[in-house]
Amino acid sequence: MVIINEAMARQYWPQADPLVDRLTIGKGVMREFETEGERQIIGVVADIRSQGLNSEPQPQMWIPQAQVPDAANALNVGLTPISWIVRTQVAPQSLSGAIQDKLQQATGLPVSNVRSMDEIVALSVSRQKFNMWVMAVFGACALLLAAIGIYGLMAYSVEQRTQEIGIRLALGAQASQVRRWS
Repeated sequence: MVIINEAMARQYWPQADPLVDRLTIGKGVMREFETEGERQIIGVVADIRSQGLNSEPQPQMWIPQAQVPDAANALNVGLTPISWIVRTQVAPQSLSGAIQDKLQQATGLPVSNVRSMDEIVALSVSRQKFNMWVMAVFGACALLLAAIGIYGLMAYSVEQRTQEIGIRLALGAQASQVRRWS
């Protein structure tokens, strides 16, 4: 059995139903799967963004852990750790110890790097948040420099015309007339 995601179904079966097909996984490419036969596609699930929230979903497939050959399991554990996702009705950290104990009993493997989904999402978008903060700081600096530049230009312009304005006022011009002359 194998389950695929929507991205894989769209890419490899754009006009067909993938549930009627079978897949051969790794034959001739990975020696860990040499003895494997064809697997029936039994389901299509929604896409996940495993490379980060800002990346497009990639074609993926999942095989039940119990059906993965031992050699492939050994290779996978060596390359990337097994990830478990647990949905709870209460605060996830309150059940962390119990969940870790049960997973260790079931798999015989140590459990580490336990995080809530909020922490995972925060970590996934932290780079974008930092970039936005830096851009906001640069934007504020640019606005400040522009304001200082405009103030300096206006001060210079008024300073250049101070003598002219004084002469006009001395010759009897009204202040309202001087303001309109620019």
